[in-house]
Amino acid sequence: MALPGRLVLLGHPVAHSISPAFQNAALRASGIPLVYEALDVTPTELDGCVDELVEHRAAGNVTIPHKERVAKRCAHLTPVAERVGAANSFRVDDAGTLLGHNTDVAGFDHLARSALGDAPLPRRVAVLGAGGAAAAVLAAIEAWPHCSVVLCNRNLARAAALAERFPVVARTVSDAALAVEESELVVNTTPLGLHPGDPFPVEIEALPAGAVLVDLVYGRAETAWVRAARAVGHHAVDGLDMLLEQGALAFEWWFGVPAPRHEMQAAMPRESGDPC
Repeated sequence: MALPGRLVLLGHPVAHSISPAFQNAALRASGIPLVYEALDVTPTELDGCVDELVEHRAAGNVTIPHKERVAKRCAHLTPVAERVGAANSFRVDDAGTLLGHNTDVAGFDHLARSALGDAPLPRRVAVLGAGGAAAAVLAAIEAWPHCSVVLCNRNLARAAALAERFPVVARTVSDAALAVEESELVVNTTPLGLHPGDPFPVEIEALPAGAVLVDLVYGRAETAWVRAARAVGHHAVDGLDMLLEQGALAFEWWFGVPAPRHEMQAAMPRESGDPC
């Protein structure tokens, strides 16, 4: 497989991203002579930037707010990217064709199974949020046997539109406390917790006893919601392991070689500090 001309992360903003740290560690460990760059690209600049990257036969990742638009620019999407309607990874083939893929789905599945440990896959899941991250989560959950989802979003019309795409959603609600009733797994796909002082996605007191929490928000420190839930006995994890796994899967899709996960993990920051 020919090396791409550049390897980049597209997003706005991206200065906070820790993807360059672990992707560059992976490149060094694999002896691949590339540098992974974070490119802060505004929505108005995106089309021109994508054109330039195609010319350079680039590859890379895509983050907020560009995943859906990059998917629409791709001449071909993998089935999972087409199902989600978003591309978080791209590459240009030898014919100059822009290809899009989505590793968020498998990244979430990996995180959820790790959080559940030896427990069986849940039958009742609450998903908080109805954006692109929720679509990736639902695409993973729909492959779990006998599972149903309560989808929560303040905008019920938006939740209903997502539920129409994913029949695994049994019910939509606008009240988070109502959504988590009887849930075995609660997944936060909203950005709540990214900034200090954010309210919790759902109050800890509303969580059923024994519910496992997965918070897709991540930072150098675990989110306050994760820490508060764990303090009262819930098993709770943030999204850092999902970030690593989706990055490792993207690396394998770009280069056709196993990702050096140990070296990538060692390069991931985990300390107290501002979310990133």
